[in-house]
Amino acid sequence: METALYGPDGFFVSGPGPAAHFRTSVHASPVFASCLRHVLTALDLALGHPARLDVVDVGAGRAELLRALLGAVVATPTEPSLAERIRLVAVEKAARPAGLPAEIEWRSDLPPEITGLLLATEWLDNVPLDVATHTADGWRHLLVDPTTGAESPGPPLSPADTAWLTRWWPRTPTPTSLIKEFASGGDPDQDANSLIDEGGWGRVEIGRGRDEAWAEAVGRVRRGAALAVDYGHLRDARPVDGTLTGYRNGRQVPPVPDGSCDVTAHVAIDSVASAGERVARCAYTLVSQRAAVRALGADGGRPPLSLASEDPAGYLRALATASAVAELTDPTGLGGHWWLWQPVGVDLAPLLAR
Repeated sequence: METALYGPDGFFVSGPGPAAHFRTSVHASPVFASCLRHVLTALDLALGHPARLDVVDVGAGRAELLRALLGAVVATPTEPSLAERIRLVAVEKAARPAGLPAEIEWRSDLPPEITGLLLATEWLDNVPLDVATHTADGWRHLLVDPTTGAESPGPPLSPADTAWLTRWWPRTPTPTSLIKEFASGGDPDQDANSLIDEGGWGRVEIGRGRDEAWAEAVGRVRRGAALAVDYGHLRDARPVDGTLTGYRNGRQVPPVPDGSCDVTAHVAIDSVASAGERVARCAYTLVSQRAAVRALGADGGRPPLSLASEDPAGYLRALATASAVAELTDPTGLGGHWWLWQPVGVDLAPLLAR
């Protein structure tokens, strides 16, 4: 997965970039950048308007979000110097895109110190992980042939991976396919109840590497906050057989790690949050994107019909904004993202806790 995504010919390193293959909140609407602009304003105030305010976007794609923020940060009577103090940094393995504004720094690794905001929008779901499968002699790593996609059981899990699995993915529901197989004449020595009693024979995604990646990123923030926005799940509702999949050209495809497609899996967001909290030593906030966007002032309400006759152009603009907010807050789509808000040395708990 590491090679397929970030190697010399990897999916995120070569080619046109993620926007050509799938749609994220960043690409969906300028409303997303506008919400983050409100976050940035509140954070700047909480930090006492530092001489330099960092905005670091890890997994920046082609810096679409930072471009939008650059356009949104302009001098105002209440913030006369923010445009002069802000430092925009894109962290990405690909080469710097042609035509990227000079105001945006481009680098392949995180800065050593951050005072301001660390952003990770749909980054953690692409941090490589191992998949484990349950066999007759216990959990084993799942191996995959990067040319054909053929899968086979590999070596047993390490003690560290076993410990993570025990704590954060303690019970795997029995896949429906196995129950159906038994019902249709599967292994006569194995009954469906025993399969369930043993905790299932499915597959799981070991998120320990993602915990470590998030903890390292949060550890770079000296004062400020880290915000991760991603698909995820919680300990008491882990998905049967995991979520590993691929995307190419806007379509879901098998997750063959050959570099031709995105290989992604949803994030064990509570495990990641716990890892970041240990580093930051500040309580985190975890809310849905739907709740976060609304807390930041984008409610998606339809404009009054009276505006259509008073200001037709304004009505159309308001209608377009409402449509964009509706996409960002749709609980079955982008609104189902988690917003993991990790303050570091500042009190910003009320910002998203509505």
